[in-house]
Amino acid sequence: MEVLVKNSKKKIESERLSGSEAILRCLINEGVNTIFGYPGGAIMPVYDALYDYEAQLKHVLVRHEQGAIHSAQGFARSSGKVGVCLATSGPGATNLITGITDAQIDSTPIVCITGQVASHLLGSDAFQETDIIGISMPVTKWNFQVTRPEEIPEALAKAFYIAQSGRPGPVLIDITKDAQQAFFDFTYEPCERIRSYQPYPELNEEPLRAAAELINKAKKPYLLFGQGVILSGAEKELKAFIEKTGIPAASTLLGLSAFSTRHPLYVGYTGMHGNYGPNLKTNECDVFIAIGMRFDDRVTGDVNTYAKQAKVIHIELDPAEINKNIPADVAINGDAKQALQSLLPLVDKKSHDEWLKEFRECDMVEMDKAIRKSIQPKSKLMTMAEVIHKLSEKTQGKSIVVTDVGQHQMMAGRYYKFDQVKSHITSGGLGTMGFCLPAAIGAKIGKSNREVIAIIGDGGFQMTIQELGVIMQYQIGVKILILNNSFLGMVRQWQQLFFDRRYSFTEMDNPDFIKIAEGYRIPSQRVHEREDLDEAFNQWLNPEGPSLLEVVVEKEENVFPMVPSGSCVSKIRLD
Repeated sequence: MEVLVKNSKKKIESERLSGSEAILRCLINEGVNTIFGYPGGAIMPVYDALYDYEAQLKHVLVRHEQGAIHSAQGFARSSGKVGVCLATSGPGATNLITGITDAQIDSTPIVCITGQVASHLLGSDAFQETDIIGISMPVTKWNFQVTRPEEIPEALAKAFYIAQSGRPGPVLIDITKDAQQAFFDFTYEPCERIRSYQPYPELNEEPLRAAAELINKAKKPYLLFGQGVILSGAEKELKAFIEKTGIPAASTLLGLSAFSTRHPLYVGYTGMHGNYGPNLKTNECDVFIAIGMRFDDRVTGDVNTYAKQAKVIHIELDPAEINKNIPADVAINGDAKQALQSLLPLVDKKSHDEWLKEFRECDMVEMDKAIRKSIQPKSKLMTMAEVIHKLSEKTQGKSIVVTDVGQHQMMAGRYYKFDQVKSHITSGGLGTMGFCLPAAIGAKIGKSNREVIAIIGDGGFQMTIQELGVIMQYQIGVKILILNNSFLGMVRQWQQLFFDRRYSFTEMDNPDFIKIAEGYRIPSQRVHEREDLDEAFNQWLNPEGPSLLEVVVEKEENVFPMVPSGSCVSKIRLD
């Protein structure tokens, strides 16, 4: 049988395939070479077909479905490709939901394929039947249930197109067991457009000219870039724009590594635990340029006091984010790369030395009040800040750093000097503890030629600790750094500052992490003393394979500066 490809005179030979084999052929056609997954009854036909495709599709057997979705996220974030994961129905599918939600908020392109009970059993409360379409609808960019094998090629083609086009995000395709088992005449055509879905709005010249006029007249312009720069591949354009205009530039947490933190025009990162200067100067600039970011509450604090004196220029691909939290005087709805390319010829070459000097004066205040005591502590125990500061020096800021969620995450954002693009991976919007270890595994698989360091707190480590089994089985060369303060540190800090030190269920009795790592045959060591840290770093970083280093740190160290939740960003606590 021959099938005519739409809008083409070329004829494609069809093949008689089972639905399960068709799924794998679709993945191969989309350039997929790695899948993260966990088998089960409703997805078993796909796993049976996968047995014959091991040479073309590398399957990584995780230890929990949450590990599959986070690994797919790490893979996508480091490689720039779509991450793919497989799970069975019921609990297998529902175990993906946290990671899917994380990917949705942080704009990560993921295709999740879940098995489902046979179509005639739908709605009967069959064994491991769950309405994963209904459950995942609020947290996916698109989802779809396949009940016939003929639907598989088009559904997966759309899934990949939607996941990676426009503002990226997760897509879930749920496939009944009978659709996996039945045979049909298979052909595959990649999706190139969907009617009514316009992922890339056409740039309007009028706001570009208006933005350029504001920028050229500005006395105190300030630029804040987010992950949208990385997702659009606009790092070079951002650098050229900053250097031509001479505008001081800051990063959101997820924007870190889009622009070298060593650049003379980089002034730090913003937010609740961001740097003093960029937070303070938000309310002193006259023109505020936001690129590829969504003004989330951890950046803005009290929106009623945020940058009220400034003319706001917002460059953003997703129209839903424009004027959602902070009103824009000039809104440029478009891809960051294209917008910066169009804006660059319109802006004047300038310098703002006196304005930049104000940021550097803030740096000196922050150094005196917060940084010096953190990286050069007088206490006997080490601090997270000094460990990450020394790690940055040791690696020269060139590693991919994956963090979990908590104090160590904020310390990494503050003290690791990112010097290469796509070097920072973390859970931003959802703040998912347990994200780091599986995400680091995926990041290393996605970018095997780069050093990947997982920086984890003792709390988050234990949420997905079982994924050490993946590192053991596949010998994935992730370097794991546990900063152990025997507390749920960020919650404890809030309890100290806002709840009269009532440490309610935040202190932890931890297991012996070294013995656990040894059980997984991962070389490991523990460091208590400051004088042993440098040599421990050498032994931990030098082997090619995986290794684990636990550093016992100060139990009640706090992250400063700090903007209390909901406060004005100018009201910054330095200690």
